Amino acid sequence: MMNLFIKGISVCLFTFGLLGNAHAILPIEKLDSYKGAKAYLVQTKALPMVDIEVSIDAGDRYDPAGKSGLADMVAGLMNYGVKSEKGVLTEAQIADEIADLGANIGLSVSGERAILRIRSLSRKDLRDRAVQLAAAMLSAPTYDSKIVEREKQRTITSLLEAETKPEFVLERRFKKSVYGNYPLADSPTVKSVAAVSVNDLVQFHKLFYRGDRMIVSIVGDVDRAQAEEIVKALLKQIPASGQPIAKLPELERSPVEPLAQREIQIPFDSQQAHIAMGMTAVARNNPDYFPLLVGNYVLGGGGFVSRLMAEVREKRGLAYSVFSYFIPGKENGIFQAGLQTKNDQAALALEVMSSTTAQFIADGPTPSELVAAKANLVNGYPLRIDNNRKLLDNVSSIAWNDLPLDTMDVWTKQVEAVTLEQVKTAFQKYLAMDRMKIVVLGAKNK
Repeated sequence: MMNLFIKGISVCLFTFGLLGNAHAILPIEKLDSYKGAKAYLVQTKALPMVDIEVSIDAGDRYDPAGKSGLADMVAGLMNYGVKSEKGVLTEAQIADEIADLGANIGLSVSGERAILRIRSLSRKDLRDRAVQLAAAMLSAPTYDSKIVEREKQRTITSLLEAETKPEFVLERRFKKSVYGNYPLADSPTVKSVAAVSVNDLVQFHKLFYRGDRMIVSIVGDVDRAQAEEIVKALLKQIPASGQPIAKLPELERSPVEPLAQREIQIPFDSQQAHIAMGMTAVARNNPDYFPLLVGNYVLGGGGFVSRLMAEVREKRGLAYSVFSYFIPGKENGIFQAGLQTKNDQAALALEVMSSTTAQFIADGPTPSELVAAKANLVNGYPLRIDNNRKLLDNVSSIAWNDLPLDTMDVWTKQVEAVTLEQVKTAFQKYLAMDRMKIVVLGAKNK
């Protein structure tokens, strides 16, 4: 039912044209605000479909102390019973209606936001029914006590199973290490999920699910007038505003610490050691985003052509895969690198990953690496926007991160404009090896 961890996605918006090397830009239209919500549209006529997303500023970071998982449950239970214009709809009736429409309506939660997505045929009668159902989920979930208890037990069972998986344990401990005192440091536990009550769900929904905390993004076979009708129908029963919400604390930069304080060894019965290394980094709207994006492609984001892959896998055979990436959010972000290796090779693999990263921070990429990275990013750009769902991902991210609406016009130019000095300066400004948190799970302690 619940997506406990959802990684951030890269923001791209540029589409390949139908004529060879020509690039055809699909404009983002800003729609009229309604109930305090922002709304955006990209019209595409290739298919008789419409994809809609409602982003709500109601992510995991707003979970109260001791009740991690609340935000996830609030969204996850929306399709398990709603009050609609037709009366109360049960989870079975909701599922039947979605199936009858041939539509998809899904809910998910990340650290920053909750997301409701609709995919429907653009034919008005079917589209209107899908939107009407989604509107009921957004505005009037019932949170029936019996269903809440049932789903809590399912979630607890899933958590207990997940705790036997090294990837889950590593990611949870790594988050705790990097985020420190920031709310995203806490992850759902059996105890925190059990502590959530029906009243908690109702109050959280009442506080956060309102127009001034929502953004609607629409991609598909609808015109501006139809899109604005969709927005009004979706938010018709949503309040425009509500009580003041306490401001979140700032995420403090990972501190300089000796290795003994930054590294955590976790004994775990697994075939391989799982290693994560990282620290706080930048938000998506940071002016150094593009130098970091291009530089990380060279370091660990470019798959088999990356430095980390060459040093860890190709030269030494220490791991099948090794990676690094930036996860930029609206207000902050993190950098993470990681790999899996044999338990008896964990120390060496970590040393190679660390030394390779340190050298890159110090020296940056070579001229040929920079040229290749920029070419790969630019040439691969159309694949990130080759269907409506991917396009919606990117429209949504542009809107959520308050990026300029001409982002699609300048994205490739911004990549191409990155210089060696900009990459080196940005990496030295935001990353430092004496700030890197390290979690090693499964390896035997010396």
